[in-house]
Amino acid sequence: MKDLVGKYAAGTVVYALVEPDLKLVIRRYIDRIYYCRIPSKPEHKELVYFEREIRPVDEDQTANS
Repeated sequence: MKDLVGKYAAGTVVYALVEPDLKLVIRRYIDRIYYCRIPSKPEHKELVYFEREIRPVDEDQTANS
């Protein structure tokens, strides 16, 4: 198992394109997969996404400005 350099760093707040109202925090990036957790539901299982399926929250805010 190796961590690769992804577009988003661990700790980045993102959202999934399939559910934009749900904020996620990236926990780790391994083999081109982002492992994310839901900050408001720490007991929930981690969600996994490819880079193309997520966007950073701050990017969305700057696009609307």
